[in-house]
Amino acid sequence: MSLASFALGSGTAVGKGHLPLIISGPCVIESLDTCRRIASEVQQHCADLGLSYVFKASFDKANRSSISSFRGAGLQAGLDTLARIKDEFGCLLITDVHQPEQCAEVAKVVDILQIPAFLCRQTDLLVAAAECGKPVNVKKGQFLAPEDMAEVIKKIESSGNQRILLTERGASFGYHNLVVDMRSLVIMKQLGCPIIFDATHAVQIPGGLGNASGGKREFVFPLARAAAAVGIDGLFLETHPEPEKALSDGPNSVPLNQIPQILKTIKEINALVEDCKQN
Repeated sequence: MSLASFALGSGTAVGKGHLPLIISGPCVIESLDTCRRIASEVQQHCADLGLSYVFKASFDKANRSSISSFRGAGLQAGLDTLARIKDEFGCLLITDVHQPEQCAEVAKVVDILQIPAFLCRQTDLLVAAAECGKPVNVKKGQFLAPEDMAEVIKKIESSGNQRILLTERGASFGYHNLVVDMRSLVIMKQLGCPIIFDATHAVQIPGGLGNASGGKREFVFPLARAAAAVGIDGLFLETHPEPEKALSDGPNSVPLNQIPQILKTIKEINALVEDCKQN
């Protein structure tokens, strides 16, 4: 049976009894300097609030809208960059895996393996990630009902790995639109895993720009507040110093200077939710 709370490493835990975990970074590895700046600032903001931080960046975006879109640094160069971030800042790392054969190599560097939403039912990928022994974060596919994630959990647990995170990022709703059903957070939590809310991909407009995805970042903060009020174990935020210049997911990325207010508010709402539970 999956675990309601568990250790991630380096003294960090997630789930019941812990403050919301913050997973944040650029969508894709653009450069070491950009990753370094984001990791430094977000880690410090988290430390100021007593929140645990996991740095996120993808070494490859394998499902970009266009064949000409920037995909990232690639496996080896990307892992080298992630390793340097970990060495310099001591933070935990999470990144996407797209193919079963990537998992073992990625697990040598990162602390959490992430399964992209479009691949959340790929049995071989789920099992390969789970067999690495690291926690696995699965983003619920835009095409799945929340209760369908029960079968995803079983696939991961077949390896003996029970450290599973489930992430909500919205469901398909008409052409180019996503909608977040907050009931999903409640339903998935009943499956026994810590629940993460991906506030930035939730405002994405897949393929909305024709050859790229659009997004409406002005809705990130309202949705993050709503999710925190429902009750979440972690918040996923893609951020960039200059989202308009980001090489991937700029329209739905949060400007780096807005991160402190979001984190402060999420912690305050979480405290209210916990207080209501006790009373």
